[in-house]
This record gives sequence, C-alpha cells and structure tokens, in this order.
Amino acid sequence: MMKPNVDYEKMMTIKNGEDVTLRTEYVSAEEYIDFLRRSDLGKQYPKEDFQHRVTALVRNVQISLIARNKQSQIIGICFGLTDFVYWLFITDLGVDRSYEKQGLGKALMEIVHDLAGGEKKIIVFAYANENAIPFYEKIGMEETKSMMIKDNIEWTEFVVE
Repeated sequence: MMKPNVDYEKMMTIKNGEDVTLRTEYVSAEEYIDFLRRSDLGKQYPKEDFQHRVTALVRNVQISLIARNKQSQIIGICFGLTDFVYWLFITDLGVDRSYEKQGLGKALMEIVHDLAGGEKKIIVFAYANENAIPFYEKIGMEETKSMMIKDNIEWTEFVVE
C-alpha cells in the first residue's frame, strides 16, 4: 500500500467512554468491504464490478482517515479527494452501526477537513444519500443547487454482505 499524503494519529474518547484510534492509513479492499457490511455506507456502491472498483478506491484516495477500536477493527472511515488549496470532496464517510451517535462521524469530518487545509481555506463537498442529510446539516453543511453532475451510469443497487 502507498503511504497517505498526510500523517495523523490520535486517540479519542467517544461518547460511550471507549478510546478509539484515528489514523491516516490505507486499508485493503477486503478490510474495507468487511467495514461496509457493518455500516450503511455500502448502500452507495453499485453491484457492477464491485470488487475491482473498491480495490481501486482504497488505493487511490488522497486522504484516508480510519478509526479503530481497541481490537483494531475499523469502526469509522472518511475518504477525501483534495487539491490541498481550495476544495475537498468527501467520497466516503461511514461509521459502524454499533458506534453511531458517538461523535465519531463529526470528528472524522473535522480532522479530514483540517488535514486538507482547514475550514478557513478549504470548501468541503459531499454526496449524501437522503438518510445522511440530517447528519451533514447537524455538522454545519448545507444543501446547494450550485453543484453540477453528469451521470449516465446504470447501477444495480445491492447490500454488501
């Protein structure tokens, strides 16, 4: 695996009192798929060419911030693409279902934003499914109509199992 573009490692105590480690690191496709099974993030991926696409994703993302519990299991992920000057696009933000509402998603977003250059310099974009919109609004993001998209891809939705 490649070395992440930025280095970060810190312990954090989440709301339930558990200590977790937040670290920039690349993960294998297998470990990421295992995480997708335990989060709602997997709903955003199409069935077509899934294994190949996820393998490319985990290899090519610029910022890969991973939260792990004491057993070293991934419990949260935030992937971002950035120019480190103007913008940051969050491609993936997810938390293990058993760790939701513990402050982990918010912490992942804040740290990745800082790693890309900080709130005063970098605009953050995220594609959010309708169930995630309340979370993004709660952390200070707002819906916009100024984004453009070209989407001619036909995807088959499925559940990562």
